[in-house]
Amino acid sequence: MLLNKESSGKRWRTRPDGQGKVSGKLQYLTDMSADGMLIGRVLRSHQAHARILSLNTEKAVSLPGVYAVITHEDVPGLNGFGIALPHQPVFCSDRVRYTGDAIAAVAADSDEIAEYALSLIEVEYEPLPLLDDPEEAMKKDAILLHAEGNVLHHTEYRKGEPETAFQNCCHVVEETYWTPRQMHTYMETEGGLFIPEDNGRLTVYSATQHGLMDRKQLSRILDIPEEDIRVISSPIGGSFGGKDELNVQPYGALLALRTRRPVRLHNSRTESIRAGLKRHPMKITMKTGCDSEGEITAHQVRIISDTGAYATLGAEVLNFATEHVVGPYMIDHVDVEGFAVYTNNGVSGEFRGFGGNQAIFALEGQLDRLAEQLKIDPWEMRRRNLRKYGDPGPLGQEIAQTNGAMQVWEALASSPLMEGITPQKESAGDSAGDSAGDGAGDSAGDGGEDSFAISSANGGPAEPWIVTGTGAAIAMHGAGLGYGIPDPAGGRLVLALDGKIEAVFGYEEFGQGLIATMEQMLIEQYGFGAEDLRIVIGDTDVVPDSGSSTASRATSMMWMALKRLHPDFTARLLEATAAETGKELEAIKLGPGGIRGQNGEMLLSYIELARRIAQPIVCETKFNYPTTPHERVGAHFLYTYSAIAVKVEVNLLTGRVRVTDQYHAVAAGPVANPQGYLGQIEGGSSMAVGFTLSEDAVMSGGNYLTKNLDTYLVPTISDMNGSIQVQAIEDLPEHDTYGPRGVGEVGSVNLAPAVASAVYQAVRKRVTRLPIEPEWLQATPFIPQKAVNTHAG
Repeated sequence: MLLNKESSGKRWRTRPDGQGKVSGKLQYLTDMSADGMLIGRVLRSHQAHARILSLNTEKAVSLPGVYAVITHEDVPGLNGFGIALPHQPVFCSDRVRYTGDAIAAVAADSDEIAEYALSLIEVEYEPLPLLDDPEEAMKKDAILLHAEGNVLHHTEYRKGEPETAFQNCCHVVEETYWTPRQMHTYMETEGGLFIPEDNGRLTVYSATQHGLMDRKQLSRILDIPEEDIRVISSPIGGSFGGKDELNVQPYGALLALRTRRPVRLHNSRTESIRAGLKRHPMKITMKTGCDSEGEITAHQVRIISDTGAYATLGAEVLNFATEHVVGPYMIDHVDVEGFAVYTNNGVSGEFRGFGGNQAIFALEGQLDRLAEQLKIDPWEMRRRNLRKYGDPGPLGQEIAQTNGAMQVWEALASSPLMEGITPQKESAGDSAGDSAGDGAGDSAGDGGEDSFAISSANGGPAEPWIVTGTGAAIAMHGAGLGYGIPDPAGGRLVLALDGKIEAVFGYEEFGQGLIATMEQMLIEQYGFGAEDLRIVIGDTDVVPDSGSSTASRATSMMWMALKRLHPDFTARLLEATAAETGKELEAIKLGPGGIRGQNGEMLLSYIELARRIAQPIVCETKFNYPTTPHERVGAHFLYTYSAIAVKVEVNLLTGRVRVTDQYHAVAAGPVANPQGYLGQIEGGSSMAVGFTLSEDAVMSGGNYLTKNLDTYLVPTISDMNGSIQVQAIEDLPEHDTYGPRGVGEVGSVNLAPAVASAVYQAVRKRVTRLPIEPEWLQATPFIPQKAVNTHAG
């Protein structure tokens, strides 16, 4: 089904939170205030790597209007946080490892006083050797950033005999790929309001993707029971993984408890850049070989991931990348090794795609290069190597079997964009051996062998300096946290005393449309009306542990939970109605507004039923996300499959690339919410356009050169004004009981290699480094040529 309003019919629904967002009436957590509120600010290191020789806060403490100045000495519990490894200091005591490290925090009457107080805190540093290159950090004589060493995590996956297999390959390609340090660039930067209650409890209004995990971490830091902390986390102005980890919460909480007054803390964009998480920059070296028929027989990969100063989920991201550098292809002989390395750069962490974006950019690039060696269509090259129904997963693990890989391949093969891709033809502009990624490659201009070919006027751009190309890529993307990692799920349905059907889940709404999707599921599975529902999320005082709103898992888990709850909750509503009305169970059913008879007549409204029963009807379910029995930590069981074709224009005068058209084929099971599904693919592709063409939070000497959005270019509506078509493939095998797969990430993971392929088709330069720098593609001077077919496939 091609997703749009017409194809979706009545299922195309306005989001419950949509009007508030577009009108500006919706209040984000950082918009909140409270009587007697103080302003919090955090002092962060001026050094990327140094010892702290002395710390003096006396001048700040004595400043009028300052109510608290706190340091590591004021942390009553664990002076550290981190979802997987809690070793990032709340406040540094003796050493700083990056310029985002916190030294102290203040609470004052105003922003101005708080900022001035920070300037009065005196810190004396002794600079230490700087490690801003992960490969330098891996050397034996490098200074240790952590006692356990500079390698946070090392992964290996091997099968077969790759070295022997390479000797028997007909074609072998070797290449190194680099990916950027991308920012999440959410609309609402990190912040919140922290209120000490009269009963001794602490209420935290702060953005997160897992409120119960935040509560656990804050409990350790504050040294108070989890039950004494309430985390309210929705709605959020964007996250994309960046608010999965603690950010401002420790500082706001400590200041509020110290002053016994509400404290508001909100990062500026510069502070967010300095201290916030980024996508892991990776260097991925690949050697891939195939036989004369195009079957890939050997694959060797080395991944070096810059995790920055602290761990957060750097090990888990590397695990994911290790799995996905093998991806949707069956390869007999594999050797993958990965390193997540500590440096004095900004902290890298969880980000939409979770290491898959980097892995797939490299892997798909190898397929294109092998196809060129074989002189076959690159899309056909993929077909010959795709996993089929019954094949194991990328790590040899048991997975939920579908035909998704071949379904998206076939869907894209017949898409309008793929009609323009033909097998490679030689042209006067052929410079296939050049690599744009390292700045190498000959420029056009002498009218000879290295000149660029121009698209034909028939359907091509009017400007002769603009050339077009079309490229494609494919991906399988694991959902859930993977084997060996706690991944709880569950939810609760309640007929409340006021007659509302409450759906209570431990998820957070951060723009992804979770509330709208849950509403649609309840309407379609149960027969309720939208006005019957009250969705309760994002409040640790009332929600069950549904797990994190991450890893493309929430939609699947809501669907499974509601399926599990359906028999019991429906039966209890109907049984209570039958007892009150004397009707037979077979003669009544749930409907909008209440319980109805066989002809649709209203028997009892939900509020009438609630008033007649002695106590609310409550049903709850608890279970875990499906995992493979294969005992490898992080290995996935459920996958979403995606194929994408893009058309690009390359301006040979400026070197700028513009994506003009996209076609996505996605096999993710039933579409739970058509509008949300389409929005996720469109939103993910926008983020991927930035990853591919413009976004890189550049660092030098451990400092961000990018300090604000004036030097960091995210795609705008003008960059995304081309067509985006999404074909949803809903078919699942009859035995499949897992329902919809998540699509929150898959729209972002394979656009980069498709654009790289399209750029090669247009200008005959192979891209190995992202984002694609315009100077790599400029033709200087530019000399138009006679129109030729530039399609390279």
